[in-house]
Amino acid sequence: MELLKQRILKDGRALDEHVLLVDSFLNNQVDPALMRAVGEEFAARFKDAGVTRVATIETSGIAPAVMTAEALGVPMVIMKKSLSSILKDDILQTEVFSFTKNKSYTLTLKKTYMHPEDRVLVIDDFLANGEAAFGAFRLVEAAGATPVGLGTVIAKVFQPGIDKLREAGYRVEALAPVSRMGENIIEFE
Repeated sequence: MELLKQRILKDGRALDEHVLLVDSFLNNQVDPALMRAVGEEFAARFKDAGVTRVATIETSGIAPAVMTAEALGVPMVIMKKSLSSILKDDILQTEVFSFTKNKSYTLTLKKTYMHPEDRVLVIDDFLANGEAAFGAFRLVEAAGATPVGLGTVIAKVFQPGIDKLREAGYRVEALAPVSRMGENIIEFE
């Protein structure tokens, strides 16, 4: 998606080969017009997948996921990274290791909002090692629903996540596949 790539080149900043800051339009501040375009692109790419529900992991995936859900005309479900005193009944959970934070967290899905007949598109902001995506797919499958794929805004294709997910049989669509990063260097596939 050329619009997204140009925005990353203009406003993103690679700190090193692992960290890409896009906080001015995706993480800390959100550009609604860009996220609407992202959502429409994901909807177009998955239009024939029979998506009945979009899911994402809090927090940075929410903006692109809600725009994708809106474009597809389906509900959006948020998987929580932290436990809540009110989120304790009717839940599914799985452990996910975060390479960014160098620790594991419990990913939680409220079963009420996902059903066996659902065909679920998972949307995320970044794909690197694939652990979060695998965790999301585990919860979708534990709910008895069918994952139709992962839409990721940015994929670090030089890291193993995209290949591991595809080898496991999951469809992955990356709008901005980054092939190389370094201090102030961002290159796309």
